[in-house]
Formats: sequence, C-alpha cells, structure tokens
Amino acid sequence: MAVNLYLPHQYFTQDSKKIPVLVYLSGLTCTPNNASEKAFFQPYANQYGFAVLFPDTSPRGAGVKGEDDSWDFGTGAAFYLDATEDPWSHNYRMYSYILDDLIPQIGSSFTKLDTSNMSITGHSMGGYGALMFYLRNPTTFRSCSAFAPIANPSNCPWGEKCLGSYLGADRSKWAQYDPSDLVKTFTGDRKPILIHQGTSDGFYKEHQLQPENLVKAAEDSPLKGLIDLHLVEGYDHSYYFIASFVKDHCEFHAKYLGLSG
Repeated sequence: MAVNLYLPHQYFTQDSKKIPVLVYLSGLTCTPNNASEKAFFQPYANQYGFAVLFPDTSPRGAGVKGEDDSWDFGTGAAFYLDATEDPWSHNYRMYSYILDDLIPQIGSSFTKLDTSNMSITGHSMGGYGALMFYLRNPTTFRSCSAFAPIANPSNCPWGEKCLGSYLGADRSKWAQYDPSDLVKTFTGDRKPILIHQGTSDGFYKEHQLQPENLVKAAEDSPLKGLIDLHLVEGYDHSYYFIASFVKDHCEFHAKYLGLSG
C-alpha cells in the first residue's frame, strides 16, 4: 500500500511548534496520487500551516480471489471499514489500518506532526469515509468535510454491494459504518460538517450519494442544522469539482485546527 504525505513549509521553518494534520480519503479506484496531483491542497496547506495525509483506498496485491473483478469492489474500493466476511476479513481492514497503524506511524516518523490535532475530509467513497471516521471518533478529529460523499451507503447500489460483501447480510453491521445512521447517536461537540455536492454529478443523479439523507437524519441528532450542504449548480464528480472548492474546505478546517480566526 502506498501513502502520500505533504509537509508545508512551516514543518521545516518552525522549530518548536507542531504541525496539525488534515487527512484526505480518496474515492473509488483512486490511489494517493490522484488528490496529490489534482486537488491542489498544497497552496492552502502552506498558507495555513497543516500537513495533508493521503492514504490508499485498499490493500494492494493481497491476492484475494475476486478483488480485481470489478472497479467498484475490492482493489481501490475497500470502503474504509474492517471486513468481517471471508475472504476479505484478513486483508481488508482499512478502518483499523488508518486509525491504529498509519496515523501512529506517521506521527512517530515525522515527529513535528501533531496527530492529536487532526481534521478529516474526502471525496465520494472517501467523503463517506471522512464522515464515518468523524462520527465514530469525534475526539480524534477536530472537524469534518466532504466532497460529493456517499452519505447513506446502506441505501445505494455501491454501498449495498460493498457493505453486503465485506460485512455480510446483517444490516445492523452496516449501520455501524453508515453516516446517516451514525449521526443519530453522535456524541461529539456541536460543530458544522461542510459538504459540497455538484448538481450535474451523474452519481448524484443516480442516487448513489444522497447527501440529503444525512441532512434529514441529523434532524433527530445533536447535529441538527449543522450539516452545511452546498448544492452547486453545474459541477460534476471530477477533480475539477474538488479543486474548485478545496479553498473553502481548507479554510474551514484551518479554523478548527487552530490556525485561523
């Protein structure tokens, strides 16, 4: 598995101050290179002074039968969960990998990073991942945002395929990873979650994403009124869309990371 880490100039020029971290989770089929090359987080990371961590989207070359049969399942599509069903449960454990392996290793390898001061964002499957990680770990991440997230995976074809195969038929297990279920029992601070969604996004039109379901679910939760959903006319699902609004998301996270007013 690959990982990319962008270090802002403050990492090298500030001797004593530790650098916060923004975790970016990528979407289906992506590697850490997609966002590193096309999302343009770097100028804003330098402006505010945070690092950006780009994990991979799945194990690579695990040799699990069927992992390369389709683009929306298996390699590049691990859905950021810990699989419980064979043959996936041994390798496909992205939830534990990111929280228990990757972040601690990055913190120990780059000692000027402050992994106690992190925020999280992502796109599509990664937007779902960002929402899920934040709602399950409100003391680990200071803030959360998402670009075109799969906001209710239990209720869309992508999610039904992946959750059913990785977790089995018991939908109560699916709810443990579904943002539209997790938001109902959220126990963290009342902070907004920023979401941008393009109205010309084909996957949005096909009801794969359904951010409105998260807004509706939050009405009966501590985050009522705090899902800040922006439906932006004419934008699709591409990295052009992400690059168009990455400034807004970086400004949002800088506030909660203590880097701006």
